[in-house]
Amino acid sequence: MRHLVGLILALAMLAAVFFGAGWSIARILAAHAAHTSLTNTSGAVTVAALLGTGLLLGILVAVPWLSPLGAGLPGLVLLAWSALHVMNAHLALRLIPLSGHSAGSGFSTMLTSGTLALLGIIMIVPMFVPSRWRSREPVDEFSEPAAAELVH
Repeated sequence: MRHLVGLILALAMLAAVFFGAGWSIARILAAHAAHTSLTNTSGAVTVAALLGTGLLLGILVAVPWLSPLGAGLPGLVLLAWSALHVMNAHLALRLIPLSGHSAGSGFSTMLTSGTLALLGIIMIVPMFVPSRWRSREPVDEFSEPAAAELVH
């Protein structure tokens, strides 16, 4: 069941990276090009979307009882997309959905700058931690103690 929840969280993380981070990066770059700051309400929303994406990423990577699929699957997608960009940049950029919108533009910027490869590597780390694949079963305090616990 927790791996099914992890799969749902993986889809949410992919959407957050594309829409949240992509849109935010595009808005930040536009503000930088216009020589404006992010101190107004619109800028605060932009920064909040980027920080929210980072918070979700941090939770999926750090919380041990969450399935490693939540962060790992989107990480594999980002790494594969980055590898495709290395092999065939034109195709990788052409496959970005909504490329005419700010989210697609920001995602393209993250892809070409290598940020998606960096995020992908960070996101797959929980997949290599064996304890993340095992479920946490509650300890039965009334059960017989194990033989190793009896020897002191």
